[in-house]
Order: sequence, then structure tokens, then C-alpha cells
Amino acid sequence: MINAMVKTGLFTGAVVVGAALLVGAGPTQNAAPSKVDISALSRVVARPAPVSTLTFDAAVQTAAAMPRLYSLLVSVDGELRAEHYFNGATATRPTNIKSASKSIVATLVGIAIDRGHIPNVGEPIATYFPDMLRNAPDKSRITVEDLITMRSGLETTSNRNYGRWVQSGNWVRHVLERPLVDQPGGRMIYSTGSTHLLSAILTRATGSSTLAFARSALGTPLGITLGAWTRDPQGIYLGGNEMAMRPLDMLKVGSLFLNGGRHEGRQVVSEAWVRTSVEPRTVSRFSEREYGYGWWIRTLAARPVFYAWGYGGQFIFIVPSVRTVIVVTSVSTPGSERREHLRDVYNLVEQHVIPVAATAFPAEGD
Repeated sequence: MINAMVKTGLFTGAVVVGAALLVGAGPTQNAAPSKVDISALSRVVARPAPVSTLTFDAAVQTAAAMPRLYSLLVSVDGELRAEHYFNGATATRPTNIKSASKSIVATLVGIAIDRGHIPNVGEPIATYFPDMLRNAPDKSRITVEDLITMRSGLETTSNRNYGRWVQSGNWVRHVLERPLVDQPGGRMIYSTGSTHLLSAILTRATGSSTLAFARSALGTPLGITLGAWTRDPQGIYLGGNEMAMRPLDMLKVGSLFLNGGRHEGRQVVSEAWVRTSVEPRTVSRFSEREYGYGWWIRTLAARPVFYAWGYGGQFIFIVPSVRTVIVVTSVSTPGSERREHLRDVYNLVEQHVIPVAATAFPAEGD
């Protein structure tokens, strides 16, 4: 499937070189059959009607009635068509994007591979933790790809295990000491510990903190602000949670992926990485959503969408077929309305945003 995507082109005008070298380890084992029509992502997008005429009044009206919503931003074909803040939020106030941070960490891994800091996704993690894995041959088989796709086989550190993990004296060691409950490369086991290991790998591979690397690799080229966030007792920045970003900066990350890793003419992350990131690798047994390299994949309004997703309702939605990026931020603390809010966000995007954006991109045969 990866090779087919490379040939057909995920984004308009795309040319990709060296995807096989980037993947390194070859096709992902145990990749789940796709429930999303990935071929739709490869469709050449028709020249749009002027997007300046698009209005998202119904979406804004619906959003304004959502008590947990902080922001709604919509960009169509590179033009910001909606930017609204609610419930006391402002454009300049960063939001804790929670597990949407995992998509950012995954992007940093891609850049580290592009730059040669990490050989490829097939690299065993024992390369970076030799002392901790010296007497654990089964765990030594875990690869970078296994971490980035949540298929390490290690018992999760999320959900009921999260508190015990972050109260430990060494978060990396605690993750690596979890028992194997499946083989590496097996089923999806969602765990923030896996992305924290990626942060530790980035730190060791690049010779700088994850924050410093993020600022140089993403912050500077995109012109976005990345503040410091939680670190573990050894000083490693938490991989996959607690990162704070402004909604407009989140929009730039989404636009980066929409444009095949390019920003203002500069290739920030390779297009090969963008393509492989949105190839389904596994499926969550809880949400039944597909997952790639740190990005979720599903259909909304009958269109393939990939997205970063954080607790409480932090989202970067990317809809390639209509050249649209949607950012939603929300209250990130627990609450009885959280699940209803999540459904409302999906309905907002599916019923009031994507259909309007689609009117500027008449599909062939419509």
C-alpha cells in the first residue's frame, strides 16, 4: 500500500523520492486492513472555486453553543476562513493539547530520520537503552516503528497505570520494565510511555532536548512558539502529553502535512514521512479508529481524514480532498460532559465544516 501511495501521490503535485529508504524495515507487519478509502487521499484535487466566498456561519453558531469549546479555526486551500474563540479563550493563549502531542513527537522522529540522527523506523530501541535492555532479548526486538504505532507489546502506562508511572523515579526505566503482554509489532496498545521513549530516543539521538530539537526543527521554520512542558526526573520532556500550543500554531502543523511537509517553499519534513504517517498501521480496539505514525485516520462526511487527537477535544483535522485544515481546542480537564463534547466536535466538523469546504472543490462526476 505504501508503494502504491508513493506512485499515485498523496498530495497534489507530489513527487516522492526514497520512501523505501525512509521506511528502512520494509512493510509494517500486522498492519490492519484499512477501513478508510486511502485511494481518495491520492486523488488529484480540482482547481477550486474562490475560497474567499466560503462562510462557516452555521459552524460558528454551533460552536458558540458548546460550553467546553475554546477555539475553531478553518483553513481552506491555505486561506484562513474561520478563526473564532469561545468561553474566555484568546488567540494568544496556548492550550494544553494533551495527546495531540503524540503527533508532534512523531513528526520530530520523522525529521530526525530525515537528518540521519535515527537510521530508520526499523532501528531497535536497544540501540538507545543498552543498559536497561541488556538482559531482555524479547524487549530488545522492539523498534522505533513499534513505538510510533503503539505496538511495542509492553503493558500500557496510560489510563489506570498513568499515575503510578509518573510517580516513579525513572519514567524510561519504568516503561521498559513493564511486562510484554503481546509480541512487539502485534496489536495496538495505546500508551503514553511509548511516545515518552520516543522523546528519550530523540534526546539521545540528536544530542539535544526534545524541546530544543522541536524549536529548531519545527518552531523556527514554521514560525511557531513552543514553550517548555513537563519533564521526567531525568530531565527528558514528556513525550506525548502536556505540550501547549496556540491554535494558529496548530494550524500551521496541519498545513505542513496538507502540503506534503513543505512550508513557504521549504521542506521541513520529508514528503515520504508525511505519506507513511497517514498509512494505517493498526486499529484501536476501543475506538476502532485506525492509526498510523502518530496520526489517527477515519472518514468524516464520506471523506478520508487524518488527525491529531488529544484528551478533552484537542484536534488538528486534515482533509486532503478539499484542501482543508481544521483546529479545535477545548477544556482539557475531566468533566461529565466530555464524551458528549467529543461527539459534538465530530458532528461539527462532519456536518458544518467539511460540506462547506467541499463546495469549493467540485468532485469529478458531481
